[in-house]
Amino acid sequence: MAFMTPPPVPASKLGFYRKLSPLAGIHVSPIQLGGMSVGDSPWATMGVGAMNTESSFKLLDAYFDKGGNFIDTANNYQDETSEKIIGEWAEKRGIRDQLVIATKYSSNFKRGNDSIAQKVHYVGNSLKAMNISLEASLKKLRTSYIDILYIHWWDWDTSVEEVMNGLHNLVVQGKVLYLGISDTPAWVVAQANQYAKDHGKTPFSIYQGRWNILERTIEREIIPMCRAHGLAVAPWDVLGAGKFRTDAEEEERRRTGEKGRTMFGPEWERNENEKKISHALEKVAGEVGTKSITAVAIAYVMSKVPYCFPIIGGRKIEHLTANIEALDITLSAEQIAYLESIVPFDSGFPTNLIGDGTKPSGWLASAAHFSFQPVLQPIQPSKN
Repeated sequence: MAFMTPPPVPASKLGFYRKLSPLAGIHVSPIQLGGMSVGDSPWATMGVGAMNTESSFKLLDAYFDKGGNFIDTANNYQDETSEKIIGEWAEKRGIRDQLVIATKYSSNFKRGNDSIAQKVHYVGNSLKAMNISLEASLKKLRTSYIDILYIHWWDWDTSVEEVMNGLHNLVVQGKVLYLGISDTPAWVVAQANQYAKDHGKTPFSIYQGRWNILERTIEREIIPMCRAHGLAVAPWDVLGAGKFRTDAEEEERRRTGEKGRTMFGPEWERNENEKKISHALEKVAGEVGTKSITAVAIAYVMSKVPYCFPIIGGRKIEHLTANIEALDITLSAEQIAYLESIVPFDSGFPTNLIGDGTKPSGWLASAAHFSFQPVLQPIQPSKN
């Protein structure tokens, strides 16, 4: 039947969409475009980088025209200009409903605004902060709804009950479709989703956290929690704050004075571990047939869990294009083991005693032989 004829093959693998998570049926691009660099504010002096409206539009256009539909931002990014530019761009192109826009509340989005004497209600997880931030985000993004609203970080003051009841009300009102949580202990998320399940509230369906080949702490408690509770994972800092680079690239940055991000410290050059990992990524890149070591770094996290949507920022279209190559890369078990051997990771107690549940523990194996149900595997790159 003619109406069942499939559309043309997408311009890139960004256009092969995936279900967000077992708890969310919305379909999104496998790599998110991060909005932290979108906008022009004093954040540039904080080592994050910034772009004016014209440059931001070009990057957003490049991502969308390659099939990308998943954009991540926050109420405070670039002192609110990130949301404003993304909203203006989507409105001018008339594509709002074609996009999945994620934003966050919790951070003080009125930082530096001297016209506001008291900023206490513009920060934290409380019901008031939630509603003030959401209404502001809707206006800046020029939309009537947010696809995914995240708690940006756990404030330790607001109860799970207050947060989940408040977020659920936003979903009921149609102002928010799905819920996410970022930078929060695994036990809090587990408690929140159990509360939601027990009380007929909307659960979190995606977790956002720092994860890369060097920073693997998330694998201790958070990844197993996501697997058990059906949450997707949205890793940020997948490229090690831009420090996964070749020796030649670092020398070129030194020569031109371009340097790199200093968000997590004043030193833009790589330390010894970052150099070791970069060399290992370069070796694997040669084996899989790409010149992009960042693509290999992205492919690494995507090979670890089934619902993984890395957030890739930056300001250059050529970097975006290189990063998308990750969607063509399949890493072998041997290559993953090699990358993980460069800087060994201690999973910590009790995982180093009882295992992580992905195979029978030594305690079970000491008593009998088991046929073990394998964990759900990640989607492999499409052959198209």
